[in-house]
Amino acid sequence: MKALVLAGGSGRRLRPITHTSAKQLVPVANKPVLFYGLESIAETGIRDVGIVVGDTAAEIGSAVGDGSRFGLDVTYLPQEAPLGLAHAVHTARDYLGDDDFVMYLGDNFIVGGISAIVDRFRARRPDAQIMLTRVSDPRAFGVVELDRHGRAVRLEEKPEQPKSDLALVGVYLFTPRVHDAVSVLKPSWRGELEITDAIQELIDSGCRVDSTVVSGYWKDTGNVDDMLEVNRLVLDGVTAECAGEVHSSELIGRVVIERGATVTGSRIVGPAVVGAGARIRDSYVGPFTSIDRDCAVLDSEVEYSIVLRGASIVGVRRVERSLIGREVEVTSTPRILRAHRLVLGDHSTVRVTS
Repeated sequence: MKALVLAGGSGRRLRPITHTSAKQLVPVANKPVLFYGLESIAETGIRDVGIVVGDTAAEIGSAVGDGSRFGLDVTYLPQEAPLGLAHAVHTARDYLGDDDFVMYLGDNFIVGGISAIVDRFRARRPDAQIMLTRVSDPRAFGVVELDRHGRAVRLEEKPEQPKSDLALVGVYLFTPRVHDAVSVLKPSWRGELEITDAIQELIDSGCRVDSTVVSGYWKDTGNVDDMLEVNRLVLDGVTAECAGEVHSSELIGRVVIERGATVTGSRIVGPAVVGAGARIRDSYVGPFTSIDRDCAVLDSEVEYSIVLRGASIVGVRRVERSLIGREVEVTSTPRILRAHRLVLGDHSTVRVTS
């Protein structure tokens, strides 16, 4: 069995961060979202992984390498354009051969991994296995309609008038039968080859498509709020550890201070992570905050936020529910006592004056 990981796409909902960085490499608890998916795949025992890449291929390749750090053998599969999930399967046709495979969307986060669903697929081997979850606004997802026996009967991609509130989770399992379905697809109204249409073709052809309704452990990290929520979920499971230097400061709860980080005259309330080389001075870092390596938080307050590598926040009261890009500079003069929510692309400079 192989894995197909989708790491193309433009990440429009995460702009301006994704103007200069692949959306799959935005970090959660100081580790790229994509890495969690690769680790989950490795835990299933799968070793051969094809990563479908687009315009950010060089960045993805530099971060993942040959996959050996995850115990995987990675092959990169360039996609001419982001023309749909089924088009990604078409792109990977030669690589996948006649093997069963799991398709994993690289910007999705599955709490608890995928080993159980892969084991179920291996044991029962339907033509396809899909995972579903109930969502408040199904118009943003692939939507599945079940019959009274719980079998999938109809799928539709991002419908204007959804027939149910059951959305496809970004993990799919297929036998080679899916290639026949993909081969007869026509582009949808969005101009893409939709994986929902491929699964519908399997159903219409009499193939067996199993579905499992899951709850509470899936997130599509396509927007800032979801990124912050996934960051919260991951940080909620960290164990306190202090490998850096802490002076005249208070660490409360599950706080991780990585080697090379320094904390001086500050208060950090966990769960929180401070990356290697970061400096926290005369500041407050609140719960569910991840500070990446080589950042500086000086005379400021930050809570429920993700701060990427090399960013600095100086003299600001107060930053919360924010996603701060790489090498960003945020300063304030004079100091003002109010909260700010910021979504800043890499290499920005912001001065808060009023």
